[in-house]
Amino acid sequence: MARILFLADLHGNMPATLALEMEMKRIKPDDVWFLGDAVAKGPESDKTLDWVRSNCNHFIMGNWDQGCVLGSKNKDASEDPNSFFWNQLGKERLEWLETLPLEDEVLISGINFRLIHGRPIDINYHSNLTLDELRPGFTDKKGKVHGGFISADCHMPYIREMNLGYAINTGSVGNSLGVTRCHALVIEGELGEEKPGPVSMNILSIPYDNELAAKIADDYPGLPRADAYKREVLTGIYSR
Repeated sequence: MARILFLADLHGNMPATLALEMEMKRIKPDDVWFLGDAVAKGPESDKTLDWVRSNCNHFIMGNWDQGCVLGSKNKDASEDPNSFFWNQLGKERLEWLETLPLEDEVLISGINFRLIHGRPIDINYHSNLTLDELRPGFTDKKGKVHGGFISADCHMPYIREMNLGYAINTGSVGNSLGVTRCHALVIEGELGEEKPGPVSMNILSIPYDNELAAKIADDYPGLPRADAYKREVLTGIYSR
């Protein structure tokens, strides 16, 4: 059986990202999917994006990834506080982000999973949605219905079962809401196999140095909404 890791929402938090890297060395995944939002919110978007490019095999664009690409093309971008992020990323990284697809799919032990971030292609599939509200996630933009979907975006991991299949969220590596740990998803099964077979789905929950993550934000003058980011990292409570 293959071990496939799905991760998302690093959001410029390198202490959390490095904690995940240590766990990856232990579990040794056979394949690694990035499901969006390497950048923004936190102070080290350039480093987290470079990490994604070096450590993942497949890539999907998230809403913050797209937002940075589009924002960098705005002629009035210098007046936008978020210009901190695209100035930090630079031209080459932004061009790479722009090449990423908005959805993909992967076949594991007879289950064809649709892979999305959530926004900008769909809604944000929050953990508290009803099954009826989750239902659209199973159908991709070409009209194909899948046996499961894996998203990110809400920063809270879950695995839910319904008549269509499995609705799954990876949680967030660097900006978890609720439990203030680094989260990711591991699925074990036969990769690329059409015949139904056993499959294991588990959420990784990894402690990291949250205080250090908040402290690093202070080292980057001009980081937009730095206090909100630090509160989220330390408390897991979303700051509006």
